[in-house]
Amino acid sequence: MGHKRAFFPAAGLVVLTPLVAEFLPGYISLDRIAGAIVLAPMYGGGALLIREVTRRMGRGWWTILLLALAYGLVEEGLATQSLFNPDYAGLALHEPAYVAGVQLGGWWTVFVLLLHVVWSIAVPIALVETLTPDRRTTPWLGNAGLVITGLLFVLGAGVMSAFTLADDPFVASPAQFAGAGIAVLVVIFLAFAFGHRLEVRAVDGRPAPSAWSVGAVSLVASSLVAGSAFAVTGGSNDHLGWILVGGYLVLSVAVIAAVRYWSASPGWAAGQRLALAGGALLTYAWNAFPETPPELTDPGLDLVGNLLFAAGALALLALAIRRVVGSAGP
Repeated sequence: MGHKRAFFPAAGLVVLTPLVAEFLPGYISLDRIAGAIVLAPMYGGGALLIREVTRRMGRGWWTILLLALAYGLVEEGLATQSLFNPDYAGLALHEPAYVAGVQLGGWWTVFVLLLHVVWSIAVPIALVETLTPDRRTTPWLGNAGLVITGLLFVLGAGVMSAFTLADDPFVASPAQFAGAGIAVLVVIFLAFAFGHRLEVRAVDGRPAPSAWSVGAVSLVASSLVAGSAFAVTGGSNDHLGWILVGGYLVLSVAVIAAVRYWSASPGWAAGQRLALAGGALLTYAWNAFPETPPELTDPGLDLVGNLLFAAGALALLALAIRRVVGSAGP
């Protein structure tokens, strides 16, 4: 029975992750929903692999976040090569804050890696763990399941690479591939060597902020990141690229510092953790409405999809809130 109970959150994370990462924010429209099957092995397999390895080691969220950064480097540097392709998806994403020496876009690199850390990995894991409070920090898979998950992730990366090459024949240089691979290995090393040292110990007497306050900060901060893309992807404000890069870094440091301070309170609990994920989830929900998918699609169908995914996000968040309230007791 225990294995069956663990299967459902694992499967749920695999299914939920690509929906949150690509469909909820409107990057892919409803008429391409079948694409979730193609995206699930890499997105879902990656999120599940990161979560399982972290929990098996008895580690916490800082290890998850560092491994999420490694995931982003794998996807964008090795699988889709968007970090190096100057005309990826026909959007000229490298023009804001272009770095000629390494042939990548400074704005796109920082922006897309932030998206993967927060929305592709952290938010889905936080939601599914909140929905299964009795197994929040325990492994969901056995050894065989972990191996299968790893193979699923590798397969997903290969499939994503194949689909990307079918749409665009661009291939990064050996030096670029090597640089991306080294970066992945360095970040993974940092996660395993130092991730546990970033974990926060409770400080008696320090009050915890309310879940509403945490959620508001998360919503505002994540909205600043997601919304900033609309300022530069039109091509007329490329000069803002380095300003946004600096803003992302300052904002990231500020949010990390705030969360580290807040989470040291004995009162920091499931409600606040959910609020962090919930604020980011709501950001992706509103982002879909001004977002235009790269592929041509019917505007009416696109709107219907945005409404359906936003409603689904709200329903999932409401269910998670109910689970938090129920598990907290009277």
